[in-house]
Amino acid sequence: MPPLVVFRAHALQRMFERGIEVSHVLRTLETGETIARYDDDRPYPSRLMLGWSGGEPLHVVAADTPNGEITIVITVYRPDADLWTADFRSRT
Repeated sequence: MPPLVVFRAHALQRMFERGIEVSHVLRTLETGETIARYDDDRPYPSRLMLGWSGGEPLHVVAADTPNGEITIVITVYRPDADLWTADFRSRT
């Protein structure tokens, strides 16, 4: 059974401001690539994922509860091409 996905208010606000659809975030969580891990984040370790939304890159920062039953979406954004490598996997 897939985990329950919970969106923090910050993530929802940013998604609304940036015109990012929930379905694109869910697709990134399901099929995207983890490009960084933040094991020291609290209360749960988080990860940065790369996905694609309408041909554009999408970054999703999410954390999982220890039992893996809940995924918490912390923030969502379209990476700036000036700040990321051409493949959007590393900062320049």
